[in-house]
This record gives sequence, C-alpha cells and structure tokens, in this order.
Amino acid sequence: MTSQRNHYHQTAPHVFQAVYTLEKTQSGFSLEAPLRELVKVRASQLNGCALCLDMHSAAALQAGESARRLLALGAWEDAPFFTQRERAALLWTDTLTLLHERHAPDAIHDEVAAQFSQAEMAELTLAVATINVWNRFGVGFAMQPEQ
Repeated sequence: MTSQRNHYHQTAPHVFQAVYTLEKTQSGFSLEAPLRELVKVRASQLNGCALCLDMHSAAALQAGESARRLLALGAWEDAPFFTQRERAALLWTDTLTLLHERHAPDAIHDEVAAQFSQAEMAELTLAVATINVWNRFGVGFAMQPEQ
C-alpha cells in the first residue's frame, strides 16, 4: 500500500478550502441529504476512493441508510431497494462520473430530469462533480481511511 503522497490540506490550504467551499454549499440544497450520501458513495465506488467510501458510507448509515442498501449500491440497476428518484440520481452519478464512456446523452438527461426539478438537477450535478473532485484528491494522493 502506498503512503499518502501529499497532505494538500496542509501544503496548499487554499486548494482544500476551495473544494471544501463546494461541499459546504450543499448543506443549503433542497436535494435531500440521504440521497446526496448515496451519490457520494456510488461515485466513490466507481472511482475506487477508499477514503471517501469509508467516510460517506459511515455518514449514510448515520443518516439512516441501511447497510443492505449500501451493500447493494454497486448493483443498483438490478437491486429492488431503490426508488425511481434514487435510481435517476444514481444513473446521473454513473453517467457524469464515467463521462468519458457515457457522454451524457439526451435520453439519460431526460430520464433523470423526469425525477428532478431544474434546480435539483443543478444541485445533483454539483454534488456529483464535488465528490468526483474529492475522489481525485483521495486517489491521486493515495489517501486512506484510518484503521
């Protein structure tokens, strides 16, 4: 296992603060917090960010999410545990996280937009973008959860 490559929150606190500001902004969103945690866990699964997976799985459990649903998140398309709204959010998460593969076609956008207002779509997009930024710092700098 690689040790952490950069303690950027110490070496470049202005960078950490910029990303943290994006995160803090989300507390005022109309988009429900438990859904945002599902999105964060899912993107972190796709990106292989152990630190964020650990952090956001714990936050989701604390927010009332079930372990069963978290364990099924990797197979959300086939698992019967998720609502249409959650499925739409997870589809958008997968699409934007895997943008190089999926390219966000109109059909996917329209499917997601059927479950969210335009403002919620913007909030969901920022939530997905923000966790992807955190994941890139976590994976890029080999950050690990504490044991």
